[in-house]
Amino acid sequence: MRHHPPSPCISICRIDRTTGWCEGCKRTLDEIADWPMLSATQKRAVISQLAGRGAGSAA
Repeated sequence: MRHHPPSPCISICRIDRTTGWCEGCKRTLDEIADWPMLSATQKRAVISQLAGRGAGSAA
């Protein structure tokens, strides 16, 4: 399982001021900036958190 998952970016790159998450991929600015340096395991951990950041989950 060394294969690196692709970036979850969907080219809707705006940070929501309330949540701090990108409106497109739901990552934080730190997660976006760190993505190229993360291990495959770390990337999978970030991706697993994104589902919980769906619409309406942080209001």
